[in-house]
This record gives sequence, C-alpha cells and structure tokens, in this order.
Amino acid sequence: MLLQPMLAWVLGAAVLAAATVAAAAETSSGCPTSCGAINITYPFGTKKGCYMEEHFHVFCDHSSDPHKLYLNTSEGSIEITDILLSGELHISSSIALDCYNKQGLQVTNNQISVRSGKFPISVTRNKFIAIGCDTYGVIEGFEGRNYSTGCLSQCDSIDNVINGSCSGIGCCEKSIPMEVTSFKFNVSSHDNHTRVWEFNPCSYAFVAEETNYTFSSIDLANLQNRSMVPVVLDWAVGNQRCDEAKKNLTSLACKANSDCYDFDNGPGYRCNCSQGYEGNPYSPNGCTAIEFDIKDQTWWFFASDIDECIISSPSPCNIICHNLPGTYSCSCPEGYEGDGRTDGLGCSPIPDSNNILPLIKIALGISISVSLLLFGGSWLYWGHRQRNIINRREKFFQQNGGIMLQQLSIREGSVQSAKIFTAEDLKKATNNYHESRILGQGGQGTVYKGVLPDNTIVAIKKSKVAEQSQSQIEQFINEVIILSQVNHRNAVKLLGCCLETQVPLLVYEFITNGTLYDHIHTVGGTSSITWENRLRIATETAAALSYLHSAASTPIIHRDVKSTNILLDNNYIAKVSDFGSSRLIPVDQTQLTTLVQGTLGYLDPECFQTSQLTERSDVYSFGVVLVELLTGKKAISFDRPEADRNLAMYFISAMKEDRLFEIVDEQVINDAKADQLEEVAILTKRCLRVKGDERPTMKEVAMELEGLRMMEKNSWLNGKKNLEETQYLLGDQLSDAYSGGTSMSNSAACDGIANHVMSPFHSGR
Repeated sequence: MLLQPMLAWVLGAAVLAAATVAAAAETSSGCPTSCGAINITYPFGTKKGCYMEEHFHVFCDHSSDPHKLYLNTSEGSIEITDILLSGELHISSSIALDCYNKQGLQVTNNQISVRSGKFPISVTRNKFIAIGCDTYGVIEGFEGRNYSTGCLSQCDSIDNVINGSCSGIGCCEKSIPMEVTSFKFNVSSHDNHTRVWEFNPCSYAFVAEETNYTFSSIDLANLQNRSMVPVVLDWAVGNQRCDEAKKNLTSLACKANSDCYDFDNGPGYRCNCSQGYEGNPYSPNGCTAIEFDIKDQTWWFFASDIDECIISSPSPCNIICHNLPGTYSCSCPEGYEGDGRTDGLGCSPIPDSNNILPLIKIALGISISVSLLLFGGSWLYWGHRQRNIINRREKFFQQNGGIMLQQLSIREGSVQSAKIFTAEDLKKATNNYHESRILGQGGQGTVYKGVLPDNTIVAIKKSKVAEQSQSQIEQFINEVIILSQVNHRNAVKLLGCCLETQVPLLVYEFITNGTLYDHIHTVGGTSSITWENRLRIATETAAALSYLHSAASTPIIHRDVKSTNILLDNNYIAKVSDFGSSRLIPVDQTQLTTLVQGTLGYLDPECFQTSQLTERSDVYSFGVVLVELLTGKKAISFDRPEADRNLAMYFISAMKEDRLFEIVDEQVINDAKADQLEEVAILTKRCLRVKGDERPTMKEVAMELEGLRMMEKNSWLNGKKNLEETQYLLGDQLSDAYSGGTSMSNSAACDGIANHVMSPFHSGR
C-alpha cells in the first residue's frame, strides 16, 4: 500500500528536476522574455536566434523608465504595448491635427503615416475616427491595399453634440477594409473653425481600437490632451494556408499538441494549443502544461504527457485507471457498476438480477416519463421560439413598409418589378452572410455576393442598423417602387428587397468586372483602359445620369456620383450603381427637406455652401470623374502638394495656366487627338463651375460627349461647327440613348433641396 505514494513522490521529484533543467536551458539561451511590464513571447524576440522571422524582431529601449518595446518598420519605430499569443499586437499610434487661432489662421497641421510591415490592422477591433465641428477626415491606403475614404463632421453648437455617438455631429467614423498594412490620414477644415473656435479650435483624426475610445463633447476642446491612441494589429506566421503548411511538418510553426488555423486578414496561419493543453504553441516545446496535486500543494510541470494513474496519490480511480493524452479515464471490471472514480460513485458489485428487476422497471418508467417531459418541453420551447421569429419578421415587414409596398406595387402594376425576398432566401444566397461573400464595405453598410436558387448571381446590400421614422419608411418604399422601374442599359438594375429584417436589404444585379476606380487607379500606376474606352465609359455614364434626371417617371438625383460607383462588365460597359443615397424630386414640389450625402473630392461646393441640392450637383461630381479619366489621378490625394490635393481644383488651376497636356495621363496623350482632348477638357471645366446654374445639364453633357465620339469615328466631322451640326441632325437619336434602353461614404450634409423642376423630355419605357 505504501508503494504507490512513494512512487508518486519519486516521479514528482524527477519531473521537477527535468523542469528545472529546461528552465535553466531557456535562461541560458539569452533570450529576454520581457521589456518593462511587457512579456516578449516567441515568435517575437529582441535579438538574432530569439525570433522566428525578421518582421518579428523587436527591440527594448532600456533608456526609458519604464522600459519600452518597439517594432521597427520602414516608416520608423512603433511602440508596442502588448503581445498576445491569440494573434494580436497592441501598439500606440499618433493623432493628426488641424488647428487654428481665433482669426482663422492655421497654426498646426500634420499628416500621419503608419507602415506596420507584415502586420495588418485589425478590421474588427479598430475604426478611423475624425473629431471636430468643422472637420474633413480622410484616410488612404498604399503599398498593398489601395483605397481611400473619409468622413465629414459638423456642428454649430456644443449643445447639439451627443456623447457616445459618432454619426457626423462632432464625431464621424469609418470602417477599415481587410489586409491593410500601410495607410496615412489627414484632417482639414472648411471654414478654418471660425464659426466654432470658442469651443472647438482643432480638428483631430486617428485610427483607434474601437472599445478603447468613446466620444465625448469635452474632446472638442483639446481631445483631453491625448497625443497617442491604442491600435490593434493582427499577426500570423508563414505565407501559406494550413493545408499547404502541413505538407512540410519540419517547417510548420505549430509545435507539439497544437492546432493550425487559417489567417483571415491576409496570408499565413495561426496556432492554438489543443484542448487539454496550454502554453506557447510556437515554442520548440509546444503546449505541454499539466496540473496535478501532491499533499494539498499544486504543481505545474512541462512535459509531453504525465501518467496521472501512477503519480497521483491517492489514485484518481477506484479500480481501473486508463492514461490518456493530457488526462485520464476510469472504468469498472465485469460484474461491477459505477463511474470508477475515487471522488465519484466508484465501483460496486451488480446486485442479483431477480432482486433488481422491479428496480429496473421503476427506473425505466421514470426515465420514460422524464424523457416525455423533456421532449414536450423542448417542443413547446421550439414552437414558442419559432412563433417569436415569425412575429419578429412580421413586425419588421410591417415596420419597413411591406404592406404599403405590396399595395403600391399592385396599384402601379409592377408587382414583378420590385420582388420581395424572404430573409431565409437571402441568408441561403449569401451562405449566412459569410465573410468570403463580402464584395465591399462602406459607411452605409456591406455588399455581399449572393446566389439565388436559379443560380442567378446578385449583389445584396445590407445596411447598418438605424432608427427610421414613418416618413423615412414611406420615402424608402416609394424609392424602391421607382428605382425598381429604372430601365437603362447603363444603370444597375434593382431586382427587389427584403423587409423581414431590422433594416431592409436591397438586391441588385451583379456586375462582374469591378469598379472604374479599380481600373484607373491600379497598384502599378498604369491603367490598361484605352482613351477610346474611357470616352465611351464617360458617355455611357452621362447617358445613365441624363436618364435619371430627365427621363425617369419621377426625376432622380444620384447624389454620390464617383468612380467607385461606376461598375464595368466584362466588355467594359459602364453601369451606374449605388442608388442608396439617391433622392426622388416630385415635379409638383418646389422644395424637399432631406439629407444629402456625398464623397470628399466629388461633393458639389455650392451644395456645401448653400445647403441646396439640384441635379447640377451630379454634374459637378461627374466632372470630377471626367478629370480622373483624363489624368488617371485620384479625387483626393496626399501625394500632391497641399494646394493640389483636391483633383478638381488641381485641374482648374492647370487649365487656367494652359498646362492641360502636362497633367493628362500618358496613355491618353498617346491615344487621343489633341483637338478632341481639348474639347473634353473644356466640357469638364464647364461641369466644375462653382455656380450650378453655369454648369451644363447632364443631357447636354451626354450629347456633347456622344458627338465627340462620333467625330472620332467619322473623319469628315471636324471642328466645333460640324460637331454642333451633328448634334442637331442626330438629336432625336441621341435623346433616345439618354431616355432609356432595352436593358438597365460619407457624411457630407446639405439640409434642403431647391428643386429646379425637371420635366421628362422622352419616356424611357
């Protein structure tokens, strides 16, 4: 009886000795395990031989008190505040400022650039945030993921600010896309804070961990003296997915007793300890921590496995003990029953069958009764849950105007035009809104790729949750009715909607070849789109906008015309998309109070100054798209001097100084004829006039672009006189093109619409 306790003590001493030797060996390797209060865990390390790959090389600044840990990048050093084995790297990041004195003179303006090397910024943990009551915040990706976005924050009084809200009143925010490792952001002002200087002299912009920052009105004064904010980066190992990495177990980073998981924010994979183990899955020893008790003391040892059946005293099992990796199990021999555990039921002889039969019958009866009760309770619970789901969907359907949509559809004779999908239909179509189905994300929501039961591929727009008034719901339903009838070969067709969710889901036709922005602003900087295609895309886009303004049954202002909202199919045919910001302009109304949304760089300056939105606002935005097609440059770019960051202003300045051919894209110079290029530039300049009344209508723009295309195709049409004659002779044909065909970010606010009444000149249906 004394043999088992003695054996346990002997083995315990042996394991303790082995652990001591291992600890000594790790210490003798000379790899520091901490810097100040921060633990340095492999694959990170401060010197050669202590880290897995070069980008895991960190250094400890011993001159500071307390010591600080830094990550070296091409942009400089980034302070590390924590390293988590779950795959997170917590850092501190700077804040961009734009400050003015009481006279409106700028005293501080800085741009922040962050290059995090191999570590992408966490999409789920961070947001881009801009603070201020006269504030533009812009963030731009480079060296990898090429993107730019921003938001606008305004307020007239600090009393209007809502603490904890970042919806555009004193604070605005934007999501950051996947796989972003390098980005820069800046902040600027429209009125130099002259109207709000007393309580808000500066604008601020930063990327921050969402849960570590909550907006407060007192931030408007000086951001509470913050100079740094916390940011979370993601990290992984290798450049392969798990199935590829496992083909070579020698180079696999996941060590003993650990599992491999694919990284979802870039290339590579992560390792986690298997169930029943803990420790560092990347270290050479792998995950090996095991706990057991000896004489009321808790010991932790590091070994591949411990046989609890031998070393534990008393034995954990009553009779039979089975050792398992990381644990153990107990059982009873034949003729005995129980769980076999010392701390449980143990093992006891099975009674004579004659005596136990009545007990078995009683136990069986009880078991059947309990089973029936459980089944009945589960059925009632399931039924109640299903009724709640049905009631909830019915509530959302009515709340979102479903009954009104059905009535309007029948009254208008367009039941099939705006198909109503069920929530289950779209859930199946998107594989339960799986991340792999995301086509794009923006300030208003997320767009998913969906596959309907008939194998039709669609784009499903899922908006962010927001409170909606009854008037907003009625307006939404009317827009669905009208937009579902938009029938132009160069406009993306709205197929239908789903009203059974908290916010309506919109279903559009799927366009396969990406956005015009993607094709113009390529990573290498050289676009493959010829001048002929650029001019045709511009003409098709203008035709679609002219149709919306003049030929739709109720005129529509798009409000967010930009290169990212112009999609291209496999033949590079233009499709105007994203009518989520569009507004209908009834011909019997002279003014409509609404919220106008646009994108920085494309926003009509007259709309911003006067709070009056007209169809000429679309003309200005389209003018910016024309400049993009001519120059190949972005609407907003920090790479240009401060005075030229706005592309429209940059273009106007170049035209005034007769420098058109200096700023035009090299491929356009090589392809286009000089006189044709000048005509397009002159038209573009007219579109970008500050006063809306001085801009041409979209119909005029579309017809002039079509005339320029025809002049290119027919050499006998030369000069402005012939162009005008062509437009006169072909006017009816061109009108047909702009009145329909056989087939179809963001917080800039204007508070009202001055309706320049638009009457249809030719029906598109």
